[in-house]
Amino acid sequence: MPFTSEVTVVSSDFISFIFQENTEYSFEKDRTLSLLVEMGYEAETALIAIDRCGPDTPIAELSDFICAAQMAKEADFQIREEPRKNIKCPSQQKPANAHFLKDKRKKLHSNEEWKGKRHRGIEKPPMDQDDGVCYLPNPMIGFGVPGDPFCTVRRTLPEAALGPPYFYYENVALTPKGVWSTISRFLYDIAPEFVDSRYFCAAARKRGYIHNLPIHNRFQLLPVPPLTIHKAFPLTRKWWPSWDNRTKLNCVLTCVGSAKLTERIRKALEKFDGEPPSSVKKYVMEECKKWNLVWVGKNKVAPLEPDEIEILMGFPKNHTRSFSRTDRFKVLGNAFQVDTVGYHLSVLKNLFPTGINVLSLFSGIGGAEVALHRLGIPLKNVVSVELSETSRTIVQSWWEQTNQQGNLIHIADVQEVTAQKLAQWVDSFGGFDLVVGGSPCNNLAGRNYVSRDGLEGKHSSLFYDYFRILDVVKSLMSQQ
Repeated sequence: MPFTSEVTVVSSDFISFIFQENTEYSFEKDRTLSLLVEMGYEAETALIAIDRCGPDTPIAELSDFICAAQMAKEADFQIREEPRKNIKCPSQQKPANAHFLKDKRKKLHSNEEWKGKRHRGIEKPPMDQDDGVCYLPNPMIGFGVPGDPFCTVRRTLPEAALGPPYFYYENVALTPKGVWSTISRFLYDIAPEFVDSRYFCAAARKRGYIHNLPIHNRFQLLPVPPLTIHKAFPLTRKWWPSWDNRTKLNCVLTCVGSAKLTERIRKALEKFDGEPPSSVKKYVMEECKKWNLVWVGKNKVAPLEPDEIEILMGFPKNHTRSFSRTDRFKVLGNAFQVDTVGYHLSVLKNLFPTGINVLSLFSGIGGAEVALHRLGIPLKNVVSVELSETSRTIVQSWWEQTNQQGNLIHIADVQEVTAQKLAQWVDSFGGFDLVVGGSPCNNLAGRNYVSRDGLEGKHSSLFYDYFRILDVVKSLMSQQ
């Protein structure tokens, strides 16, 4: 969870006021609240987190809780969906962010040159004609999904965007105004492909993808994953009440609902012999949707376990084992949905039958690598750039367990990927066939009142490093 650089001083009068308003207040709660407010969270938001998780909960987990709650309400952004009746398929509509401003970019051969360009002002290009509002398609099926094979899409890429190398960039679909327009301008004026992973698995996950991959002759990863809650988790069917009409789960978050929450739900339901009143059902359904709770007994709900989330996200069983539940929830919540990404990357199978060289930026737990492996594309050389030691360990373990024959190179910090290193790798491997990744969404997703700074936020500004590195790779390979 990102922290702001400014520190808010909590006065004793403020704490006294909170104490008077909440008779259940304790010294430990006082200290925890002070720390959260100093980190930049609103007092009301911090109190809710403390009440839900308990005053003894570590600050890091409370921070994750608040972040997850913010992400659960990300639909409150000023981003509108066009009515379904006006949309036939992506090729028949003109997206609002199609009017991208042209900018003249010089090839960036070093970190120093790139930083100079950013500070001279190209980090905030003008918004498009529609003030940066990005219209999301409804249904969110991109250039087609496996269940909708009749949508014929044609697109023409700018000459500067043509591969190889191919590139694939992902981030949350629901962002502050102007973000996707800016990303598109930097990534060679390619319009994003917005896809909801609900068409690939039993959970929603609205994401935008910008890439220069072919879009025809895609195929789905096998085996085809379960597409409904009951097919994914059949044991829940026995306890599922008739008034819970969910067939899909919401987006997987980085933390889960607390035991106190599930206990409150159980007690609320046990007060009634039959079907609860509408007010109770409304409360239960709101919490179940927010935290992806499933029915595991009579009047009993529970959050998904990490093993179950691995199924939803398309990873092999026990992919994240050997780590704490908290760590597993966090890395899975930030990962690619493998079946969705695999569908997009499937076009590479015929292009690289003997193997592929991959530069994986912000690799996470290796969603792209797992997808390519499941597609049957040999991984010859993979440079994996990931800050989290936990995620790097998971990728290394998966690499060894699947008996990969290629070379895996770990880099911790994207800032270490300099033009000199890129040139060395290009000379050594003969170039990269695919540059893949999704920069952090911390400052983009959810109602992040603390640091929702768009692409200028501390973490989400790392997008510019994705572009910097991609531009250098393209420049180096054009010289071969």
